Amino acid sequence: MDVGNHSRVSRFIFEPLSDIRTIKIILFLLVLALYLLTIMGNIFIIFSSLTNPALQSPMYFFLRNLSFLEIGYTSTIIPKMLFNFLSEDTSISFIGCATQMYFFGSLGIAECCLLAAMAYDRYIAICRPLHYSAIMNRTICLQISTVCWLCGVLVVLVPATIIFTLPFCGPNRIKHFFCDLPPLLRLACADIYKSEVIIYTVTVVFMMLPFLLILVSYVHILHAVLKMSSTTHRSKAFSTCSSHITVVALFYGSAVLTYLRPTSVNSRQTDEVLSFFYTVVCPVLNPLIYSLRNKEMKDSLKKLMLKKNIL
Repeated sequence: MDVGNHSRVSRFIFEPLSDIRTIKIILFLLVLALYLLTIMGNIFIIFSSLTNPALQSPMYFFLRNLSFLEIGYTSTIIPKMLFNFLSEDTSISFIGCATQMYFFGSLGIAECCLLAAMAYDRYIAICRPLHYSAIMNRTICLQISTVCWLCGVLVVLVPATIIFTLPFCGPNRIKHFFCDLPPLLRLACADIYKSEVIIYTVTVVFMMLPFLLILVSYVHILHAVLKMSSTTHRSKAFSTCSSHITVVALFYGSAVLTYLRPTSVNSRQTDEVLSFFYTVVCPVLNPLIYSLRNKEMKDSLKKLMLKKNIL
């Protein structure tokens, strides 16, 4: 395409999920409720892990980081999504779109790394319990979490820079509810093959490397657990990992289905359903999974509710 004969796009327009006003209002109320539950659930985890002496282990340090991340992750997408449900103007500036995509991607990569860090923590706790305190000390935990956040910040610079240096000269309508990789690439008025290869290579590598670390950690954990003679010790070891395994399955399952399935089976409806699941539904489920399947978190919730009743 001859880019020189076209003006550069300065704004993108999100195509609405529905043109029916009633459905828009229902979706607004549903998404708002889920967003508020996400914020409150993660704030509860952060508050509990900071104030409860029983929740001061490395596992809860990483969980606190994950909660901070989840709040930021959803807040890059949902406020604009809510605004678009009620407004006739569903546009976003070029810079705004680039910013949204960058923060969404960087927080997503950081979450992959944090999930791997949490798996490593469980591996040390179960496979090397006598050395746990020495290995997972405060300094090491801070260093690991810093690396996770830096990976998110730095890695996404590559795909974000490539995408937003591509020529966008029209059309400018994004068939999605936020600025994500696939729908943006479809709007570029240039040959995107090389750019697509680089972008997806970087994305897949930095999504799958943490996943491989998680798999290796759990292979060792499973081996150690099966060698335990006590059924009580086995069930306790499995229970400490069950919440994390569930969150990993939800996160990676939806991400792989969204970004790594064949283009021949892609459709706008499928993309939006999967994206809605991992941007809106998963962040709600994570605090519930960690709270309801964790004895210490349940005890903390009971104490908080008891204090409110007393007050």
